[in-house]
Amino acid sequence: MKSTINLIFGQNEQEMEFMPIVPLGEEELNEEDKKKIPTEIPLIALRNTVLFPNVVLPITVSREKSVKALDFANANGKWIGVVAQKDMANEDPGVEDIFYTGTLAKVVKQIKMPDGNTTLFIMGRIRFRIRQITQAEPFYKAVVDLVEDVFPSNDSEFDAILSSVKEHSEKIMSLSSGLPAEAGIVLRNIEQQSFLLHFIASNINAKLTEKQALLEEDNVKLRGEKLLQMLQMELQMAELKNEITNKTRGEMDRQQREYFLQQQLKSIKDELGGDPNERELRDLQKRAEGMNWPETAKDLFQKNIQKLERMHPSTPDYSVIYNHLDLMLDLPWNSFTDDNYDLKHAQDVLDNDHYGMEKIKDRILEYLAVLKLKGDMKSPILCFVGPPGIGKTSLGRSIANAINRKYVRLSLGGLHDESEIRGHRKTYIGAMPGRIIQSLRKVKSANPVFILDEIDKIGHDHRGDPSSALLEVLDPEQNSSFYDNYLELEFDLSKVLFVATANSLQDIQPALRDRLEIIQLTGYSIEEKTEIAKRHLVPKQKDLHGLKKTPLRVSEKVLQQVIQNYTRESGVRELDRVLAALMRNVAKDVAMGNTVNPQMSPEKVVDVLGKPKFTNDAYKKGLPAGVAVGLAWTSVGGEILFIETNMSKGKGGLTITGNLGNVMKESASIAMAYLRAHAEELGIRPGIFDDFNIHIHVPEGAVPKDGPSAGITMLSALTSLFTGRKLKPFLAMTGEITLRGQVLPVGGIKEKVLAAKRAGIKDLILCVQNEKDVEEINPDFIKGMRFHYVSEMGEVLEFALK
Repeated sequence: MKSTINLIFGQNEQEMEFMPIVPLGEEELNEEDKKKIPTEIPLIALRNTVLFPNVVLPITVSREKSVKALDFANANGKWIGVVAQKDMANEDPGVEDIFYTGTLAKVVKQIKMPDGNTTLFIMGRIRFRIRQITQAEPFYKAVVDLVEDVFPSNDSEFDAILSSVKEHSEKIMSLSSGLPAEAGIVLRNIEQQSFLLHFIASNINAKLTEKQALLEEDNVKLRGEKLLQMLQMELQMAELKNEITNKTRGEMDRQQREYFLQQQLKSIKDELGGDPNERELRDLQKRAEGMNWPETAKDLFQKNIQKLERMHPSTPDYSVIYNHLDLMLDLPWNSFTDDNYDLKHAQDVLDNDHYGMEKIKDRILEYLAVLKLKGDMKSPILCFVGPPGIGKTSLGRSIANAINRKYVRLSLGGLHDESEIRGHRKTYIGAMPGRIIQSLRKVKSANPVFILDEIDKIGHDHRGDPSSALLEVLDPEQNSSFYDNYLELEFDLSKVLFVATANSLQDIQPALRDRLEIIQLTGYSIEEKTEIAKRHLVPKQKDLHGLKKTPLRVSEKVLQQVIQNYTRESGVRELDRVLAALMRNVAKDVAMGNTVNPQMSPEKVVDVLGKPKFTNDAYKKGLPAGVAVGLAWTSVGGEILFIETNMSKGKGGLTITGNLGNVMKESASIAMAYLRAHAEELGIRPGIFDDFNIHIHVPEGAVPKDGPSAGITMLSALTSLFTGRKLKPFLAMTGEITLRGQVLPVGGIKEKVLAAKRAGIKDLILCVQNEKDVEEINPDFIKGMRFHYVSEMGEVLEFALK
């Protein structure tokens, strides 16, 4: 045997483990060899294959009888008889269970396997028939007769059969994708006629009985005809399979391909631990088991989870429903934090977080006391109103810390869409819940302190009115059943402590304002700012700039210098920025290794911040006749303003400039009417009003100004102009006038007084009814100022004019 090629490896049970191996160029047995073959040989039975002459077959021997037969063969010339058993399931075939025609084989190679079995390579040499079974135990032995092949006399007809057999075999091989390429090479190189038939018969896909019938046929020509019939059937079957495959492949549309891909994907997902969508649904149901929510929410969840189970994940509605269920599970339906209504603790927290604001703190403590006694939130919503930077939002945070609640802030500035409050309906693309529900989802508590920041800056356009949507949120009678369009359920907001902030009340819708309890926060005095800077701002800025361990002290004198010369505001936001600039400069010196003075000096302040931005020089100089100093309230605190008047030859015209509103223009007209009516009493020539044009101007014309507070200031300035008498220095005034000359009270007194204090004003003229507002100001903050209360314009002019 010169070489062998393994054609097809196909596992068979027990003895048959591989398909045949073909020897190339093996010669037939001659007469001398046949005489050496013993007449009695051991037998082994194969389960599911037939061995043909000149074919090499690998087999695994595991039966005890087969092992003993093999041992006997190895000891006696290595000849062994190979027969096929009729029933492959029979573990111990008897004499009647085997075919009596087999193939005499030679053991070519023997390999001992690790599992204890033995693998043999046997080569069929010549057919035989069993004459007599001479031994059944411990293995089969039999007397056999060798059977020679009978070749036909008409070689041409036989050659045609062989040619057809080879041609059919090649066609079958071309249609079968499972055969190796070496099979075609072997087939083309076989020249021996009988071996060609045996090789093809060994590899054909046929029944065991059909192959056994080929082996039992002595006439080689008839054997070839039978094989050709079998090949024709096999070829037809192969062509039919190929045709069906091509037709099926051609007719397979996109949905079928997707189906197969989905099945493959499912198998892959199963290998990776299951379908992620199913895992997600299981996770949702597991999370829902521990939820303490209302029955309506529970029923809606179960309804939607059943929808998801029937829905394909690729459908658009799947993600919509999934996100809605996820929101339901994230909301704190009945999850509350434990309140701490220790009012002494609350007072300590408020005192530590905010300096001053004594009345504001008392009102907050009263509010918390009612909550402690009553146990619900059906009380007015607190609304802190005041200039920027005064601490409105931080007061809300302090309330949350004081009563041990979570804190959430919602900025309403510029909000113009009603859906931002109520949520979008799920039918819209990109639908989301409202900001109220989103904030509660984030904070994970159903009773937080909820800050509605900048409630006065809510927008209002064609897309809706968010301030109207807030009515339901802030109404204690309604918010226990707040409905969000996205959630599609009612959510209880009655345990939420809402606190609103605003800079001005004028821009708040009246219906919304009616639901708020307004708490006015006025500006800080210089003393308060100094304490705030010393207690809070300087330590904070040192920490933010890495100077916590650096010995650096900022004295009260330096702080007052910074406050008076570089800031003019009611709050402390600008002061915080100025202190940050000082700390940045110190941080640079520390980083560069320069010497740092542990005491911040006034010279260092000027070196870093430049020359003072604000001075009181304008009020120290003597003002000419016709100029008066007034006080105004703005959303950022009190302001000082000048009223300038002038006259020129003309016909009694009145010009008013300075970007004034209608109310201020009306005050100017009232002042002129009062002067005309009382000209003789004031020593003014009556005809002067018709001979001169009057011009009233309020500087900083780029800033809009309005309100009645400048009424007495305008009248004083005009009286000074017409009489030529200057007003006293360091004097400011505020109040509304009437045609009868009465002085009416105005608002914003604390802001105006503090603004006058910052400007260095010594004397203030106010309406007598504003005296109560001055008494509410800490006397230490207005030390050195003199207040003059009046009820008529005559009193004002008597004091103000030199």
